[in-house]
Amino acid sequence: MEHTPVSKAQHPPNLKQFKGRKMMKDIQNTPDTRNLPLDKVGVKNIKYPITILDKEESIQHTSAEVDLFVNLPHHFKGTHMSRFIEVFHAHSDDIRMNNFLNMLEKIKHVLDAEKSLGEIRFPFFMEKHAPVSGQPSKTEYNCKFIGEVNSTYREFFVGIEVPVLTLCPCSKEISAYGAHNQRSYIRILVELGEFFWIEDMISEIESCASAPLYTLLKREDEKYITEYSYDHPVFVEDLVREVTVRLEQNYNFPWFSVEAENMESIHNHEAYAYIERGVKTYEHRTKGSRSD
Repeated sequence: MEHTPVSKAQHPPNLKQFKGRKMMKDIQNTPDTRNLPLDKVGVKNIKYPITILDKEESIQHTSAEVDLFVNLPHHFKGTHMSRFIEVFHAHSDDIRMNNFLNMLEKIKHVLDAEKSLGEIRFPFFMEKHAPVSGQPSKTEYNCKFIGEVNSTYREFFVGIEVPVLTLCPCSKEISAYGAHNQRSYIRILVELGEFFWIEDMISEIESCASAPLYTLLKREDEKYITEYSYDHPVFVEDLVREVTVRLEQNYNFPWFSVEAENMESIHNHEAYAYIERGVKTYEHRTKGSRSD
Protein backbone atom coordinates (compact mmCIF):
# COMPACT_ATOMS: atom_id res chain seq x y z
CA MET A 1 0.00 0.00 0.00
CA GLU A 2 1.44 3.34 -1.02
CA HIS A 3 1.75 6.16 1.50
CA THR A 4 0.80 9.64 0.45
CA PRO A 5 3.79 11.92 1.03
CA VAL A 6 3.26 14.77 3.45
CA SER A 7 3.49 18.11 1.71
CA LYS A 8 5.89 20.70 3.01
CA ALA A 9 2.99 23.03 3.67
CA GLN A 10 1.79 20.73 6.47
CA HIS A 11 4.97 21.17 8.46
CA PRO A 12 5.42 24.08 10.92
CA PRO A 13 7.05 27.00 9.18
CA ASN A 14 10.81 27.21 9.46
CA LEU A 15 12.20 30.42 10.94
CA LYS A 16 14.39 30.80 7.87
CA GLN A 17 11.24 31.39 5.82
CA PHE A 18 10.70 34.64 7.67
CA LYS A 19 14.10 36.03 6.76
CA GLY A 20 13.82 39.24 4.87
CA ARG A 21 10.15 39.71 5.64
CA LYS A 22 8.86 42.93 7.10
CA MET A 23 9.07 43.16 10.91
CA MET A 24 5.68 42.54 12.54
CA LYS A 25 4.14 45.53 14.27
CA ASP A 26 4.51 45.63 18.08
CA ILE A 27 1.05 46.74 19.27
CA GLN A 28 2.05 46.72 22.95
CA ASN A 29 4.53 49.53 22.31
CA THR A 30 2.01 51.79 20.63
CA PRO A 31 0.95 54.91 22.57
CA ASP A 32 -2.07 55.01 24.87
CA THR A 33 -3.79 58.39 25.29
CA ARG A 34 -5.91 57.74 28.39
CA ASN A 35 -3.12 58.88 30.74
CA LEU A 36 -3.65 55.98 33.19
CA PRO A 37 -0.57 54.19 34.50
CA LEU A 38 -1.21 50.64 35.75
CA ASP A 39 0.15 49.38 39.06
CA LYS A 40 0.54 45.77 37.93
CA VAL A 41 0.37 43.95 34.61
CA GLY A 42 1.71 40.50 33.87
CA VAL A 43 0.97 36.79 34.10
CA LYS A 44 -0.76 34.75 36.82
CA ASN A 45 -1.04 31.13 37.87
CA ILE A 46 1.68 29.74 35.63
CA LYS A 47 2.24 26.07 36.51
CA TYR A 48 5.96 25.34 36.22
CA PRO A 49 8.60 22.91 37.52
CA ILE A 50 11.24 24.55 39.71
CA THR A 51 14.35 23.59 41.65
CA ILE A 52 14.90 24.90 45.19
CA LEU A 53 17.49 24.39 47.91
CA ASP A 54 17.21 21.35 50.18
CA LYS A 55 19.30 21.09 53.34
CA GLU A 56 19.73 17.31 53.21
CA GLU A 57 19.70 16.63 49.46
CA SER A 58 21.26 19.91 48.22
CA ILE A 59 18.35 20.55 45.81
CA GLN A 60 14.69 19.57 45.58
CA HIS A 61 12.55 19.39 42.45
CA THR A 62 8.97 20.53 42.87
CA SER A 63 6.26 22.42 40.96
CA ALA A 64 5.03 25.94 41.48
CA GLU A 65 2.25 28.38 40.71
CA VAL A 66 3.82 31.62 39.57
CA ASP A 67 2.61 35.26 39.39
CA LEU A 68 4.86 37.87 37.74
CA PHE A 69 4.13 41.58 37.24
CA VAL A 70 5.61 44.94 36.36
CA ASN A 71 4.17 48.43 36.47
CA LEU A 72 3.03 49.92 33.15
CA PRO A 73 3.59 53.63 32.40
CA HIS A 74 0.59 55.60 31.12
CA HIS A 75 2.01 56.02 27.62
CA PHE A 76 2.33 52.27 26.85
CA LYS A 77 -0.66 50.31 25.60
CA GLY A 78 0.48 46.96 26.99
CA THR A 79 3.33 44.78 28.24
CA HIS A 80 5.07 41.82 26.60
CA MET A 81 3.68 38.73 28.37
CA SER A 82 6.07 36.27 26.71
CA ARG A 83 9.12 37.98 28.20
CA PHE A 84 8.00 37.13 31.75
CA ILE A 85 8.07 33.44 30.84
CA GLU A 86 11.42 33.72 29.06
CA VAL A 87 13.10 35.18 32.13
CA PHE A 88 11.40 32.83 34.59
CA HIS A 89 12.33 29.79 32.53
CA ALA A 90 15.98 30.82 32.61
CA HIS A 91 15.88 30.98 36.43
CA SER A 92 13.49 28.10 37.21
CA ASP A 93 16.25 25.57 37.87
CA ASP A 94 17.68 27.68 40.71
CA ILE A 95 14.89 29.38 42.68
CA ARG A 96 16.85 30.02 45.83
CA MET A 97 15.96 32.93 48.11
CA ASN A 98 18.51 35.47 46.84
CA ASN A 99 18.19 34.36 43.21
CA PHE A 100 14.46 35.15 43.23
CA LEU A 101 15.19 38.88 43.52
CA ASN A 102 17.81 38.65 40.78
CA MET A 103 15.13 37.17 38.53
CA LEU A 104 12.78 40.08 39.31
CA GLU A 105 15.62 42.52 38.59
CA LYS A 106 16.05 40.90 35.19
CA ILE A 107 12.30 41.14 34.46
CA LYS A 108 12.35 44.83 35.37
CA HIS A 109 15.27 45.41 33.02
CA VAL A 110 13.91 43.37 30.11
CA LEU A 111 10.52 45.06 30.25
CA ASP A 112 12.00 48.52 30.91
CA ALA A 113 9.81 48.91 34.00
CA GLU A 114 10.21 50.95 37.18
CA LYS A 115 9.36 47.98 39.40
CA SER A 116 8.71 44.26 39.17
CA LEU A 117 6.81 41.98 41.53
CA GLY A 118 6.49 38.22 41.83
CA GLU A 119 5.08 35.41 43.90
CA ILE A 120 5.64 31.67 43.63
CA ARG A 121 3.72 29.08 45.65
CA PHE A 122 5.09 25.56 45.91
CA PRO A 123 4.91 22.38 48.01
CA PHE A 124 8.09 21.61 49.93
CA PHE A 125 8.68 18.00 50.99
CA MET A 126 10.64 17.15 54.11
CA GLU A 127 11.62 13.67 55.24
CA LYS A 128 10.68 12.90 58.84
CA HIS A 129 11.07 9.80 60.98
CA ALA A 130 8.23 8.47 63.15
CA PRO A 131 8.99 9.13 66.84
CA VAL A 132 9.19 5.48 68.02
CA SER A 133 9.42 3.14 65.02
CA GLY A 134 11.72 5.48 63.12
CA GLN A 135 9.85 4.81 59.87
CA PRO A 136 10.75 7.47 57.27
CA SER A 137 8.20 9.34 55.15
CA LYS A 138 7.83 12.66 53.34
CA THR A 139 5.57 15.42 54.67
CA GLU A 140 4.29 18.28 52.51
CA TYR A 141 4.46 21.94 53.53
CA ASN A 142 3.02 24.81 51.49
CA CYS A 143 5.58 27.57 50.94
CA LYS A 144 5.81 30.80 48.97
CA PHE A 145 8.33 33.43 47.93
CA ILE A 146 7.13 37.04 47.44
CA GLY A 147 9.34 39.80 46.11
CA GLU A 148 9.45 43.33 44.76
CA VAL A 149 12.29 45.18 43.07
CA ASN A 150 12.28 48.88 42.18
CA SER A 151 14.77 51.70 41.83
CA THR A 152 15.09 52.35 45.58
CA TYR A 153 14.84 48.95 47.34
CA ARG A 154 14.54 45.18 47.02
CA GLU A 155 12.03 43.41 49.24
CA PHE A 156 11.67 39.66 49.76
CA PHE A 157 9.32 37.56 51.89
CA VAL A 158 9.18 33.84 52.64
CA GLY A 159 5.92 32.19 53.70
CA ILE A 160 5.60 28.72 55.26
CA GLU A 161 2.46 26.87 56.35
CA VAL A 162 3.02 24.11 58.93
CA PRO A 163 0.23 21.67 59.87
CA VAL A 164 0.39 20.49 63.50
CA LEU A 165 -1.67 18.79 66.21
CA THR A 166 -3.11 20.83 69.08
CA LEU A 167 -4.91 19.63 72.20
CA CYS A 168 -7.17 22.02 74.11
CA PRO A 169 -5.93 22.92 77.63
CA CYS A 170 -9.44 23.87 78.77
CA SER A 171 -10.95 20.59 77.55
CA LYS A 172 -8.25 18.65 79.37
CA GLU A 173 -8.77 20.62 82.58
CA ILE A 174 -12.54 20.17 82.82
CA SER A 175 -12.84 16.59 81.59
CA ALA A 176 -12.58 13.45 83.70
CA TYR A 177 -10.73 11.79 80.82
CA GLY A 178 -9.69 12.75 77.32
CA ALA A 179 -9.58 16.16 75.66
CA HIS A 180 -10.58 17.43 72.24
CA ASN A 181 -7.77 17.87 69.75
CA GLN A 182 -7.53 18.92 66.11
CA ARG A 183 -5.30 19.63 63.18
CA SER A 184 -4.06 23.21 63.21
CA TYR A 185 -2.14 25.37 60.75
CA ILE A 186 0.63 27.79 61.67
CA ARG A 187 1.54 30.25 58.93
CA ILE A 188 4.52 32.57 59.05
CA LEU A 189 5.49 35.31 56.62
CA VAL A 190 8.95 36.78 57.17
CA GLU A 191 10.84 39.55 55.44
CA LEU A 192 14.20 38.04 54.74
CA GLY A 193 17.12 39.38 56.69
CA GLU A 194 19.56 36.48 57.02
CA PHE A 195 19.35 33.22 55.09
CA PHE A 196 17.64 30.28 56.78
CA TRP A 197 16.81 26.69 55.86
CA ILE A 198 13.13 25.94 55.37
CA GLU A 199 13.61 22.61 57.18
CA ASP A 200 15.00 24.33 60.30
CA MET A 201 12.09 26.76 60.39
CA ILE A 202 9.54 23.95 60.05
CA SER A 203 11.11 22.03 62.95
CA GLU A 204 11.14 25.18 65.09
CA ILE A 205 7.46 25.81 64.43
CA GLU A 206 6.42 22.20 65.01
CA SER A 207 8.05 22.22 68.44
CA CYS A 208 5.61 24.93 69.54
CA ALA A 209 2.54 22.71 69.06
CA SER A 210 1.12 19.81 71.05
CA ALA A 211 2.71 17.47 68.50
CA PRO A 212 3.95 17.47 64.90
CA LEU A 213 2.18 15.59 62.10
CA TYR A 214 3.62 12.60 60.23
CA THR A 215 2.67 10.94 56.97
CA LEU A 216 3.54 7.46 58.27
CA LEU A 217 2.89 6.24 61.82
CA LYS A 218 2.86 2.71 63.24
CA ARG A 219 0.78 1.77 66.28
CA GLU A 220 3.59 2.47 68.73
CA ASP A 221 4.00 5.91 67.13
CA GLU A 222 0.28 6.70 67.43
CA LYS A 223 0.37 5.79 71.12
CA TYR A 224 3.34 8.08 71.65
CA ILE A 225 1.81 11.02 69.77
CA THR A 226 -1.52 10.65 71.60
CA GLU A 227 0.12 10.67 75.01
CA TYR A 228 2.68 13.34 74.12
CA SER A 229 0.02 15.76 72.86
CA TYR A 230 -2.05 15.16 76.02
CA ASP A 231 0.95 16.28 78.08
CA HIS A 232 1.50 19.39 75.91
CA PRO A 233 -1.86 21.17 75.50
CA VAL A 234 -1.86 24.59 73.75
CA PHE A 235 -4.42 27.23 72.83
CA VAL A 236 -4.29 28.90 69.41
CA GLU A 237 -3.01 32.00 71.25
CA ASP A 238 -0.16 29.93 72.71
CA LEU A 239 0.92 28.84 69.24
CA VAL A 240 1.25 32.40 67.95
CA ARG A 241 3.03 33.67 71.05
CA GLU A 242 5.49 30.78 71.27
CA VAL A 243 6.41 30.93 67.57
CA THR A 244 6.92 34.69 67.93
CA VAL A 245 9.26 34.18 70.89
CA ARG A 246 11.29 31.62 68.93
CA LEU A 247 11.56 33.85 65.85
CA GLU A 248 12.76 36.82 67.88
CA GLN A 249 15.25 34.71 69.83
CA ASN A 250 16.79 32.80 66.92
CA TYR A 251 16.42 35.04 63.85
CA ASN A 252 16.84 38.66 62.83
CA PHE A 253 13.95 39.46 60.51
CA PRO A 254 13.09 43.14 59.88
CA TRP A 255 9.38 42.19 59.90
CA PHE A 256 7.32 39.03 60.30
CA SER A 257 3.80 37.85 60.96
CA VAL A 258 2.52 34.67 62.61
CA GLU A 259 -1.00 33.31 62.38
CA ALA A 260 -2.54 30.10 63.70
CA GLU A 261 -5.84 28.49 62.83
CA ASN A 262 -7.37 25.51 64.64
CA MET A 263 -9.80 23.31 62.71
CA GLU A 264 -11.93 22.84 65.82
CA SER A 265 -13.14 19.26 66.27
CA ILE A 266 -16.14 19.90 68.57
CA HIS A 267 -17.01 23.48 67.58
CA ASN A 268 -18.66 24.56 64.33
CA HIS A 269 -16.01 27.20 63.70
CA GLU A 270 -12.26 27.69 63.62
CA ALA A 271 -10.15 29.34 66.32
CA TYR A 272 -7.69 32.00 65.11
CA ALA A 273 -4.86 34.25 66.32
CA TYR A 274 -2.46 36.65 64.54
CA ILE A 275 0.48 38.92 65.32
CA GLU A 276 2.88 41.20 63.40
CA ARG A 277 6.30 42.32 64.60
CA GLY A 278 8.86 44.79 63.24
CA VAL A 279 8.62 47.22 60.32
CA LYS A 280 8.68 46.28 56.64
CA THR A 281 11.53 47.71 54.57
CA TYR A 282 9.36 49.95 52.40
CA GLU A 283 7.47 51.26 55.46
CA HIS A 284 10.73 52.02 57.21
CA ARG A 285 12.02 53.92 54.16
CA THR A 286 8.75 55.82 53.83
CA LYS A 287 8.82 56.90 57.49
CA GLY A 288 12.45 57.90 57.16
CA SER A 289 11.81 60.06 54.12
CA ARG A 290 8.87 61.78 55.81
CA SER A 291 10.92 62.72 58.85
CA ASP A 292 13.68 64.33 56.75
